[in-house]
Amino acid sequence: MFKTRLPSRPDDAGEDGQAQSFGNIPGAQVENRRQLVVKLAWMSMWMIYLIYPVKDLVGARHGTAATVAGALALALFLASYMSLVAVRATKPGSWRGSYLIVGLMMLLAVATSFGLGEAWLTLFTYCSVCAATVLPPRLGLRGVAGTTALALAVALLTHAETDTLAGIVLPCFLGGLAMTGLQRLVTTMRELREARAAVAHLAAAEERLRLARDLHDLLGHSLSLITLKSELAGRFMDQDQQEAARAQVADIENVARQSLVDVREAVGGYRRPTLPVELAAARTALTAAQVTLEADPAVAEDRPGLGGQEAGALAWALREAVTNVVRHGEDATVCTVTIDETWEGDGERYAVLEVADNGRGPGKSSPGNGLSGLEERLALVDGRLETGPGQRGKGFRLRAMVPLRTVPVPTADSVRE
Repeated sequence: MFKTRLPSRPDDAGEDGQAQSFGNIPGAQVENRRQLVVKLAWMSMWMIYLIYPVKDLVGARHGTAATVAGALALALFLASYMSLVAVRATKPGSWRGSYLIVGLMMLLAVATSFGLGEAWLTLFTYCSVCAATVLPPRLGLRGVAGTTALALAVALLTHAETDTLAGIVLPCFLGGLAMTGLQRLVTTMRELREARAAVAHLAAAEERLRLARDLHDLLGHSLSLITLKSELAGRFMDQDQQEAARAQVADIENVARQSLVDVREAVGGYRRPTLPVELAAARTALTAAQVTLEADPAVAEDRPGLGGQEAGALAWALREAVTNVVRHGEDATVCTVTIDETWEGDGERYAVLEVADNGRGPGKSSPGNGLSGLEERLALVDGRLETGPGQRGKGFRLRAMVPLRTVPVPTADSVRE
C-alpha cells in the first residue's frame, strides 16, 4: 500500500516550516498511486522507439502465427519494462527480482531479433537502459557494454544492414551510458539530501550542547554555594547563633532565586531559534518541496551589533517565510535568502533579512496568522515587517528589519586596559 501524502501547501500556514516529501524527485520513493501513474505516463513517452517493431508486425511481412507471437512478445516486453519502472519507483533499494526482469527482456530481444528480423534490434536499447538502472554503479558501465556487444553480435548474425548497425547499436550504448550517469546523479542527490538532514540535526545537537554547558556552569556554581551555606547554617544553629544562621538561610534564598532566573534565561536562549539552525531547516524543507534555495552565506554568520533577541526575531522571520514558500508559493522553483544592512532617515542602522520566491505571489489574499504573529515579534525588538510582490511583480517577498546596536570602537586606553 502506498502512503497517503498530505498536501504540500495547505491553506493555513504554521510555524514549523516542515513539508511533506515529493515522491517524483529523482531518486525519491513514489508515495501514492497518482505519482506512480504520472511517472509511468512520463516513462511511456520513450516507447515511441517501439514504432519499428510495430511497423514490422503490421506490414504483413510474416505469417499469422509469427505475427501473433511477435505481438505477444512485444506486449510481454513492454509489461516487463513498465513493471520494472514501477518497482524501481516504489522500492528504490536493490531488489533481486529486477535482474530476472532484465534477463527476460534480453531473452525477448534476442528471440524476436532472430525470429522476426532486424527491426526488433531496437529492443536492445531498452535492455541497455534497464541494465544500467538495476546494476550497481561499479558494474553499470560493464552491463551497458555487455548489452551493446550482445546487440552487435545478434545484428551481425542476422545479417543486418550497415545503416541498421549504426542506428541501433550506437543508441544502445549511448542510452545505457546516459542512464549510468543519471544513476550516479541520483545517488549524489540522495546523499546530499541525507547530508542536509544531518546538518540540521547537528545544528540542533549543538544547541542542546550549549544548553547543557550553560546549565552545568549555572547550576554547578549555585548548588555548590547553596551546599556550603547550608552547612554553615547548620553549624550556626548547633552553636545557637540564630542570627548568623538566619543570614545564611537568607543568602541561600537569594542564590536559589537568582539560579531560577539564570535557568529561565538559559532555557529562553535555547528555545530562541537561530539563523544557522533555521537556514539548515529551510534547506531541508525547500528541497523536499522541490524548491531550490539560494542563500547568502552571510545569513549563517555572526553580525556585529546584532543582539540575541534581534537575531531570534530574524530567525523567526526566516522560518515563517520558508513556511509560506513551501505551503503557499504556487509554482515556486527558487527561493533566495539574503541579509544586509541599511540606514534609516533618523540615522539608525538596521539589519535586513529578505526572503523571496519566484512563484505566483500572494494574489488578493490577506495576511494570515503567521505573518501577523511575526509582525508582533518584530515589534517587540523595535523592528518591522514588509511584505509584497517580488521583482517584476513575480513571487512573494518578505523583508524583516531589526535595529543594530552600536559597536564601540576600541580606543588606545581600552586596549591597554
